[in-house]
Amino acid sequence: MNPGIIPVIPVRVAELVPEGQTMPVYIHLIDHPDARVLVDTGFTSLHPAIEDMEPRLFPLAEQDFDIQGVDIVVNTHLHFDHCGGNHLFTGRPIYVQRKELEDARSQANYTIPDWVDPPGVHYVPVDGELELLPGLRLVPAPGHTPGSQIVVIEESQGLTVIAGDTAVWHAQLDNPGTEGQKLVRSLNPEKVWLSHAEEPWTPRAGAGG
Repeated sequence: MNPGIIPVIPVRVAELVPEGQTMPVYIHLIDHPDARVLVDTGFTSLHPAIEDMEPRLFPLAEQDFDIQGVDIVVNTHLHFDHCGGNHLFTGRPIYVQRKELEDARSQANYTIPDWVDPPGVHYVPVDGELELLPGLRLVPAPGHTPGSQIVVIEESQGLTVIAGDTAVWHAQLDNPGTEGQKLVRSLNPEKVWLSHAEEPWTPRAGAGG
């Protein structure tokens, strides 16, 4: 049974300016009836490895955001701008695909290792699809990284997807190329939230996204 409407709240936590083009960084809070689920955590500090992207931070601690009220964290993948705030959620389970966690820990120049494994962080490795809560499931979506995953929310009016970087721009869902992008489109979602876009992609707005 679909659980009705489950609010998704985008929170802008940073901006990156690669090659002079401003790219917002959003995380997404799912206000599920059974738990508050945070999808990705952005990043909370600067690092020499990302100086060329001219990062600007909007710390969660300075926003109207209840860090302690988050029950579960999901990482779509473990690039620095998606896991750099994981340290804020020690004691909470952080769900990530096992393949993604292994790659982030073993491959050079994949991410910022200290941000993946800060003290007290507890990962729950996921193998494939997982129903996390009623009407909320994790689904592998390879493409941006081999271990990327999306969050699929089943609501009374249709599906909402939180896709991380499965697509960076709306145009990549208009004309899907990767396995993950094709998967998202095959689900026929009503809206798709992306980490670097202010508004969600929708089938109606997609052609102009």
